[in-house]
Amino acid sequence: MMTMRQIRFHGRGGQGAVSAAALLSLAAFEDGFEAQAFPKFGSERRGAPVESYVRISDRPIRSHTQVYAPDAVVVLDATLLRSEPVLRGLTDGGLAIVNAEGEPEMATGEVAPRWLAVTADRISIEHLNRPLPNTVLLAALAGASGWVGLPALETVVRRHFGRKGERVVGANIEILREGYRLGAAGGST
Repeated sequence: MMTMRQIRFHGRGGQGAVSAAALLSLAAFEDGFEAQAFPKFGSERRGAPVESYVRISDRPIRSHTQVYAPDAVVVLDATLLRSEPVLRGLTDGGLAIVNAEGEPEMATGEVAPRWLAVTADRISIEHLNRPLPNTVLLAALAGASGWVGLPALETVVRRHFGRKGERVVGANIEILREGYRLGAAGGST
């Protein structure tokens, strides 16, 4: 039985944190859950810090506030670990997925999350010729948590990218599968 799951995405403008949250909520709907996703950002410019929130539940969701106590945090840009309080509210053992080569070093006194490092930029460059970590990290979250299934993610990605052609859809499906595999396996270094 699923209880409410809360996820917070941290990225920079242009990395796809808002899109990843939207796709996650749509995949949750595909799997039969209630879900909501919404962003928070200040100045609307590429590179500025962005947060996006998702809630997934088997019951109606009544809360419409920011996510203050996430079950998982997804960090699209590891430099945010030094400049933003990305782990705030995450309890010891909560899932922290970061776009990095290995487990990041955190300041003493921070929570002790269950880290999952995924080389999302490298994977997206291999498939899309540019660093767009959102789809890889979204799939890694699904693989590590089991909160949404890979078939649901593939369905929403096909819908979302369908108008961009089969090459773009196919590349994003490959990225999903790789990210999901890495999430289920515990990440990559």
